Amino acid sequence: MSAPVLRIEKLRKSFGAEIVLEDITFTVPEHTATVFIGASGSGKSTLLRCINLLEQIDDGVIKLDGQDISAADVNPDEVRKKLGMVFQSFNLFPHMTVLENIILAPTKVQGVSQDEAVDQAFKLLERFGLRDKADQYPDRLSGGQQQRVAIIRSLARSPRLLLLDEITSALDPVLVNEVLSTVRELKSEGMTMVLATHEMGFAKQVANEVCYLHQGRILEWGAPEEILEAPKRAETREFIKRVHDAGRL
Repeated sequence: MSAPVLRIEKLRKSFGAEIVLEDITFTVPEHTATVFIGASGSGKSTLLRCINLLEQIDDGVIKLDGQDISAADVNPDEVRKKLGMVFQSFNLFPHMTVLENIILAPTKVQGVSQDEAVDQAFKLLERFGLRDKADQYPDRLSGGQQQRVAIIRSLARSPRLLLLDEITSALDPVLVNEVLSTVRELKSEGMTMVLATHEMGFAKQVANEVCYLHQGRILEWGAPEEILEAPKRAETREFIKRVHDAGRL
């Protein structure tokens, strides 16, 4: 394994008196996909927001390529230039076309020229089968298309690490696969990713490692077949059983 892109050590996060993440420690090697699973409220989304510095941690260290990005003197905006994040909701600007949404950050935040940003955007749209949607507004697209545009928007920033937070949760079941196929393609090309998902079958397909979060703590961590097929902890086994019963694995 190569040196880790992301290293988190003893991360702790609370909201008031409620501890939502406790003693979180893990690494994400380059060109791997780490998938977090767990019940709603287990801390998956909060963890991704902490990595993207949208939430301030109470204790611990977050390192990106060896740099402590959780240090008090770090500029979060500079760190976010190296990160891509796709949320549960698409968060596209409704008054901008697909193309305008995609080139906004490269031109306004990263200083990429308009021509270069447009050229890159068209290449990404072509690659993911959305070239003909460049001049459409988000409300003219299906949910699956909007989420794929949100992924493309993150990729346009050439992120070192891509964070995906329950990206299919707002989609109809019919639209889920078109989004997941996009992520599979990114995985095959070596994108380094951290994902939170309820799609256990998808987690099994794309994950190098699966982490089960329970009440803000990592209870199990390992290869997909270990965690999803032969979990050691009783809590994990119960969660996987519920997933099976719901037809999600």
